[in-house]
Amino acid sequence: MLMRTDPLRELDRLAQQLMGPGTWSRPSAMPMDAYREGDEYVVAFDLPGVSADAIDIDVERNMLTVKAERRPVAKAEDVQMELSERPLGVFSRQITLADTLDTEHIQADYDAGVLTLRIPIAERAKPRKITIGGGAGRRQISG
Repeated sequence: MLMRTDPLRELDRLAQQLMGPGTWSRPSAMPMDAYREGDEYVVAFDLPGVSADAIDIDVERNMLTVKAERRPVAKAEDVQMELSERPLGVFSRQITLADTLDTEHIQADYDAGVLTLRIPIAERAKPRKITIGGGAGRRQISG
C-alpha cells in the first residue's frame, strides 16, 4: 500500500476527479514539445499507455489536430484498486502550422509512449541564392 502524500498532487487529482475524464466533445490537453531540427519541424506528444490505434492525426489546411484516447486496462474480478492517478479518457491538441511547412509529407512515429511528428520545411521557405542576369539582355522601360 502506498502512503506518500503530496498536497499539490492531491489537489490536482481532486480537480481531475471533479472535471472527469476527457471526452470527444471536451478533451483534456496533452503535453508536447516543438522544435526545429535541420530542415524539419518536430512535434512530440506524451501519450503513455495509449495504443497506436487509439491515436487520430488530421491536417486540414494549416491546422494539425491530434486526438488520443487512453482506455481503462481490463482487470480481473478479484482486483481491488488502491490508487488510481493515471488519467483516462480523450486527449487532444490543435496546432496552427505556418505556411512554410510541407503538410503533404508529415511523418508520424510512435515509440515508448511518445508520438513524434516530423514536418518538412517547404522548399519555397528555404533560403536560396538569387543570381543576377547579365547586361546583354537589358531593356530600358519607358513610360
